[in-house]
Amino acid sequence: MSRLKVLSYKSLLIILICMAGAGISCSRTEPKIAFGFIEMVYYPGAEKPEERFSFFVIPEDDDGIENLGELYLHHDRDGLRWLIKSEEWVKVEEEGRTWIGSRNIAMSGDESLPRGQYRAVLINKGGEKTERNFTFDAPVDPRYPFPLLVIGEGKYRIDSQYPVNRLICYDQQGNVLQTVIVVNNSGNVSDLNVSANARSAALWAEDPEYRTSALTEAAAIR
Repeated sequence: MSRLKVLSYKSLLIILICMAGAGISCSRTEPKIAFGFIEMVYYPGAEKPEERFSFFVIPEDDDGIENLGELYLHHDRDGLRWLIKSEEWVKVEEEGRTWIGSRNIAMSGDESLPRGQYRAVLINKGGEKTERNFTFDAPVDPRYPFPLLVIGEGKYRIDSQYPVNRLICYDQQGNVLQTVIVVNNSGNVSDLNVSANARSAALWAEDPEYRTSALTEAAAIR
């Protein structure tokens, strides 16, 4: 058999391997994590605000986001690990970047997530992986009291010490219609330029420095 035929068979084999199995990449390039973070959100609780956590990264892969398979979050000091598979993660498009992750990071028994260093591991469908360390240093106790939103008789009132406050407006089915940055803590609802299809709104109060937020119960607008 000639050397040319041997090379041809090898080339054909590579092509067949690349074509076999949907979503398997021929590239051997490792994916990358451009940025990662954990965000904590306080929700109304029976006795005190409840903590819920989100984990997101900005992934990069030469073969595209669809070539990514698994995302892990590790807290090595406490031996904790969370796995988010591609069919489970949330994908968010923002300012030309794609974020992937989960809004359901939790501890057993509703314990608070430990602070300190975390390690994100991203693996593509070809088996290549990358890691990136980042720190979650949100305050153990809330920096600000839980905010308050009151709406009635065409007026609204907000009691919040958080640096940034937004109204999240929902339609009749509970879908998010728009977000409105609140400048004044009280006034007429009509001054907020809320969509005519909005039926209720909740206050999203945010502390960007520590990536912590608080979300109130929704109040009826109309």
